[in-house]
Amino acid sequence: MKTVKNKLNPPKILVLGFATIILIGTLLLTLPISTENGQGLSFLDALFTATSATCVTGLVVVDTGDTFSVFGELVILFLIQIGGLGFMTFATLLFLLLGKKISLKERLLLKEAFNNITMAGLVRLVRRILLFTAVIEIIGGLILSIRFSFDMPVGKAIYYGFFHSISNFNNAGFDLMGGFNGLTEYVDDPFIVLTICALITIGGLGFIVINELYEYRETKRLSVHSKIVLTTTLILTVGATFLIFLFEYGNSKTIGPLSEWGKFLGSLYQAVTPRTAGSNTLPIGDLTQSTLFLIILLMFIGAGSGSTAGGIKITTFALLVATMWSQIRGKEDVVLFRRRIVNETILKALTVTMCGMIIVIFVTFVLSITEQGHSFMMYLFEATSAFATVGLSMGLTPELSPGGRLVIILTMFAGRLGPLTIAFAITKRRKSEAFRHPKGNIMIG
Repeated sequence: MKTVKNKLNPPKILVLGFATIILIGTLLLTLPISTENGQGLSFLDALFTATSATCVTGLVVVDTGDTFSVFGELVILFLIQIGGLGFMTFATLLFLLLGKKISLKERLLLKEAFNNITMAGLVRLVRRILLFTAVIEIIGGLILSIRFSFDMPVGKAIYYGFFHSISNFNNAGFDLMGGFNGLTEYVDDPFIVLTICALITIGGLGFIVINELYEYRETKRLSVHSKIVLTTTLILTVGATFLIFLFEYGNSKTIGPLSEWGKFLGSLYQAVTPRTAGSNTLPIGDLTQSTLFLIILLMFIGAGSGSTAGGIKITTFALLVATMWSQIRGKEDVVLFRRRIVNETILKALTVTMCGMIIVIFVTFVLSITEQGHSFMMYLFEATSAFATVGLSMGLTPELSPGGRLVIILTMFAGRLGPLTIAFAITKRRKSEAFRHPKGNIMIG
């Protein structure tokens, strides 16, 4: 028994933990009480939905608002909250409530779950994460509830407000509006758009960054990591908003008929949501090809490391750009915010990016075989959305064959946990070799 426990290192425990939560969610969603028609979902559809919720993706094969009962929606919401914060966060909360001491193994799991560099202060960080999450989701829920109360009964407005607040802060993208339409009827509503954009952005910064911003009053400093996340987030948001505004300005099916203010709000929302929330105010299938390709790039990049978002993470993207720029300028070191980045970190960034590219390419290729009669853009879009745990779709998800659904399920699972496992694997202590091979030169470029 001791040997089995020793084999369960942090990555394996995280994988098994998420798989167990998904299985429980799947079984609950197959119950008759979970759906409006009282028949429950089929096992495959329930598995797809539970995986999408736990991996905070948002891809759906059945419409959430039209299909599920309140019980089923609450199951999805619970899976989203656990998936966004991580089951180790809730396990730590339980330990703290019971007065149990957090062991070294639990601290190692927390370090892996948050993709943190050190174990110092992890328990205090978990306490703050739970507090930050509660405060942010409550504020967002109240604002959305007040706005929804103008369109629906107060009780329903409160339920909708808090559901969408939790879903979007955790970058899940599930909505209750029905008809696979997302939030398109609120495309030019500043209360909905700005509130949800704020929730998505804050959730995507990462808890380490949020904690440093909270402590900034006392410390008056931010780490290089936080500076990169904040700067890159601002650049990508502003740049993507401008490009989508430009690409869609004359598109009569998206922002074309809206006022200038409405065009800006529609562009802003669609620039924020690919990293990596998945809710939408514009019909994805009607976007121009240039906008769709831009969204694919944004989805692949994702948001902050240690956040509720997916993708290769913006720190990885920023480091790759900085490395390229240093090589072009003939510089030996890669420097960001007056700090030299060690080669080991650069190699990690390259590894994570290549793994992501291989997964997306492979899944796109498989979908082109299993799902016939669709454009290549739809396959690439679906594969990237699943890997980056975004949840945006051009309409392919509900039409997926059983084989295609299984592929997307595995992709969402790999996208949520793969980068963590990779990061842990390449930071393990390396064995010292008795000898080193002679250097070899190859031509590059």
